[in-house]
Amino acid sequence: MTAEDVARAAREASNMLQTVSSAQKSLVLRRIKEVLVERRAAIVEANQQDKAAAQIEVDAGRLSSALFKRLDIEGAGGEKYTTLLQGVDDVDRIPDPIGQVTMARRLDSDLDLYRVVCPVGVCLVIFEARPEVVVNIACLAIKSGNAAILKGGKEATRTNQALADAIQHAIATTPRQEGVQFPERAVQVVSTRDEINSLLDMDRYVDLVIPRGSNSLVRHIQNNTRIPVLGHADGICSTYLDASADVEKAKHIVVDAKTSYPAACNSTETLLVHAQAADTVFVPVARALLEAGVRIHADARAQAALAQAGVAGGQVVAATADDFGHEYTDLDIAVCIVDSLDAAIDHINAHGSKHTDAIITEDADAAHWFMRRVDAAGVYWNASTRFADGFRYGFGTEIGVSTNKTHARGPAGLEGLTIYKYYLFGNGQGSTDFGVGPGKQPFLHQDIPLDQVRDKFVL
Repeated sequence: MTAEDVARAAREASNMLQTVSSAQKSLVLRRIKEVLVERRAAIVEANQQDKAAAQIEVDAGRLSSALFKRLDIEGAGGEKYTTLLQGVDDVDRIPDPIGQVTMARRLDSDLDLYRVVCPVGVCLVIFEARPEVVVNIACLAIKSGNAAILKGGKEATRTNQALADAIQHAIATTPRQEGVQFPERAVQVVSTRDEINSLLDMDRYVDLVIPRGSNSLVRHIQNNTRIPVLGHADGICSTYLDASADVEKAKHIVVDAKTSYPAACNSTETLLVHAQAADTVFVPVARALLEAGVRIHADARAQAALAQAGVAGGQVVAATADDFGHEYTDLDIAVCIVDSLDAAIDHINAHGSKHTDAIITEDADAAHWFMRRVDAAGVYWNASTRFADGFRYGFGTEIGVSTNKTHARGPAGLEGLTIYKYYLFGNGQGSTDFGVGPGKQPFLHQDIPLDQVRDKFVL
């Protein structure tokens, strides 16, 4: 099939999905989990082959270690694969949003207006490594009634294909509901860069592009398509230690935010420290980071605080201007001492990526001020930036993290794949029947209680 054939088939599947019931979607999702369990050994074997080939590229310096870490689908003791399966269940349990009424208004007698949740349509998802994205996106697309075209990185070709084959087999072998077969082309996979370049021009068929990967990938997509793009180019998250920060909380939160998964986009890359907390809070936090193997890129004041406390060594290096606003995706962190809460906020707004930022403080007023003024999709008080994740938010899984100020922001789950349309039910009215003057009548504009109509159009 050509790229246009794939896009046209996705549009046809999208049109068919508009009338698929919630029960049928649930059957498909349960069948997907069954097949993923049945084929686990084969999928893990394909992943091991991908990892073996990728290791050669890492050793040759052609592939980053951060990208390699994202390639694994199994995890320690099979934890990642188990989480992947749980994600399918979680998506299945989420109430189906399609058809739900979010606004209802009576414009006049026998003239009722409804705002109704509907699918976006056809979503093109482009990602690097992280083959579990195939399952995440496929399940969210199915639940939200969207067709998905998936393109993974070449490093995970075998794993991506094994997962896609499992999903397509599950769709094809799900029993019909009320004589309707779930569209088999609802989830498709493409494998070449040329196909992607062609699909990026097909705004006639594709409604939304979701890139997940490096800064260069996201920016390339944003600069080469007319189709709306949902995503983020950088994951530059900051954690700020306020003057009243609790030492034990700070140590636990910062170490978790930096070391639990350094390659993740929600990992803290910059640590800001109030000058009054430099000796009392920062130094113990720095010791904990060093014990965890983190390299600290410290500004002059942070270096002085560490030197005075007798903390030195090769893991503490002088920060440069480029370190602030840099996404390490590794066991590195930039540290800057600031003189005030507002200075920390200004630093974040100037150097951050509007992803997720945190304050550690016992001062509620300071926390609320920080959360109002920091311009980010997520702002946290006394919690690790690593919580910025659709699974942890209870979304089941996520299509990605958006720093856009559009219909979806932050970790985007089902709502990121939905939009709305307006249903208007009349009885012969014309627009000129309403207004001011002879023979005209005013609009009623009476809100209809949502609890009476919320599920009016849910299948």
